[in-house]
Amino acid sequence: MSNKPTTIELNPKARAALRELIANGNTRQKIAKRARIVLMTAEGIGTVAIMRAVGVAKTTVWRWQAYFVEAGVAGLVKGRSKPPGKTPLSEELKLRVVEKTMKERPANATHWSVRSMAAAMAISHTSVQRIWHEYGLKPHLVRGFKVSNDPAFVAKVKDVVGLYLDPPARALVLAVDEKSQIQALDRTQPGLPLKKGRAGTMTHDYKRNGTTTLFAALNMLDGKVIGACMPRHRHREFLRFLKLIDQKTSADLDLHLIVDNYATHKTPAVKRWLKAHPRFHLHFTPTSASWLNMVERFFAEITRNRIRRGVFKSVAELQSAIMEYLENHNADPKPFIWTKSAGEILEKVTRAKQALESQH
Repeated sequence: MSNKPTTIELNPKARAALRELIANGNTRQKIAKRARIVLMTAEGIGTVAIMRAVGVAKTTVWRWQAYFVEAGVAGLVKGRSKPPGKTPLSEELKLRVVEKTMKERPANATHWSVRSMAAAMAISHTSVQRIWHEYGLKPHLVRGFKVSNDPAFVAKVKDVVGLYLDPPARALVLAVDEKSQIQALDRTQPGLPLKKGRAGTMTHDYKRNGTTTLFAALNMLDGKVIGACMPRHRHREFLRFLKLIDQKTSADLDLHLIVDNYATHKTPAVKRWLKAHPRFHLHFTPTSASWLNMVERFFAEITRNRIRRGVFKSVAELQSAIMEYLENHNADPKPFIWTKSAGEILEKVTRAKQALESQH
């Protein structure tokens, strides 16, 4: 920096103002340091001594000496105004980025990344990040969906949701389904345990040791689960599970079972058994609407908490782990609570269909 002032002369008013800044406990430290630099310079103290006393670099001392000569005490308080390093992006350019993100695809990918968009628009990738954040765009994410085409969709939704929100008196509502083909997977090598600074490890490859099917009935009243593991998933196994439910529930209660449209639930043998046991009432969810069956929420819990990261050397070991999980769950059950009304669901499905139709 050229023309560095080696001396500064202060009038009484300026000296008093600088001392007041230093003495005031509410003064920001950076402003107090600037005032000390100027006062010490006016007292004839050298640059190196000022650096040590104030704790700043030589260039900082020179900068505020020069700026005081230029702008006075007010300049020390306000500081130097810094012009923007780059011209801000125009709204027109931002809208072009947004339009391109939503309506176009890159030549060699299914969606834009910040860097591919930056290259296409000749701006920095950080600018793309800021624009996407401003407009809530996340091209790297995609959400799965399926709109049911069941002709009886409305009636089935009202029926099932009605059981959740307003169950019949002297009856139990059970959400029933099968989690089929659960694999007993053993890892090819032992993993390392969790330790400070390192996650536990698990090989990406595995050895299959067979499968089992979990039949489960979630009691919507208290959250308990009636469950059984069976080797296959046929109407015979379903009948065995219905008999187990019959044994595990009070005989004086009607049972309303929410099930999906799988063929094993509708075979002649199943229909005959249901006719012989009139307290059982089956309520079918619409096709492609497994989300309507609350037992799926339980299946998600057992998968995440016990199955996905488990190591099972045999089907028997897997089944033992599943039944142990059920036992622990039933010792302290927490019911899942359905909150959406049928009207809210049907309104959302109507909006989804309208959105799909508008794209074609």
